[in-house]
This record gives sequence, C-alpha cells and structure tokens, in this order.
Amino acid sequence: MKKTILLVASYLAVFLIGFGAGIYFLPILTAPPGPATSDVRAAAEDSMHSGQFRRDLQDSDAFHWGEGTVFVGQQTISLEGSVSPGPDYKLYLSPEYVETEAAFIRLKPNMAYIGDIKTFENFIIHVPASVDPLTFNTVVVWCETFSQFITAAEYRW
Repeated sequence: MKKTILLVASYLAVFLIGFGAGIYFLPILTAPPGPATSDVRAAAEDSMHSGQFRRDLQDSDAFHWGEGTVFVGQQTISLEGSVSPGPDYKLYLSPEYVETEAAFIRLKPNMAYIGDIKTFENFIIHVPASVDPLTFNTVVVWCETFSQFITAAEYRW
C-alpha cells in the first residue's frame, strides 16, 4: 500500500512539473519571430511619446517583466525590447499609471484594449481607429489567462 501511494505521488509530481513546464515553454516555442529592430524604429518615427518598460515594478517578478522602450503613436504602439514569455498577453492603454494587479483590475473598465502581443522580442501593434492614445498616459502588458500583471510604462505625465 505504501509503495502504491509513493508511486502515485511520484507520477503526480512528474505530471505537475511537466504541465507547468509546458505552460511556460509552449508560448516560447510557438511564438512567431518579432519584427526587426529597423521595423520597430521605423514605426517609432511616427510616435508622439515614449516610455520605458522596467523589470523593477512592484508586481513584476522573475517570470513577469518587460524591459525596453515603448513608442506610442496615433496608429501604432511598438516596443524595442522584450517581455517575459507567457500565454495570452494583451496590450492596454490606461488613464493612470499601473504597476500592480489590483490597480489594473480597478482601472480595467477605463482602459482601452489595443491588441494581442504575440512576440516576446520587439512588437508593433496597430492602434484601433476608435482609440486616441492622447487620452491615456500608460501602456500596460497583462496576461489575461492568469490575470497577471507583466509590465507598464508611463508615456505621458
């Protein structure tokens, strides 16, 4: 009986480790390549504002972070840098600076959803015509599946 319990427990532990590794590595393995730095810089030429993604935000950690320069224009938002790998990342514009999950959830009804982030190194996302980036001041990356704050950058003060 004791041997059976140990065997079941070891199989369960291996399953959970494999499942967790799959959740972490699958987005990395299936992500398309990011745009070339030259393409990001070309998109940035039309930007009105920029901000910095930093790793040291309050709810950022070793698995949830961003770093680099984010450029905000009327038609595109682009990143020259990287975000931690993960599933189901969304880009939002917020009317207030956000660096915690609680603040994101509180402000989400007032935010504008811009689009999905499909790459982890550089990105260019088109701003919907119905959104005016000048009415917001912060770019936020959020993991929808796990309700996890990833990073944010204030681009207007």
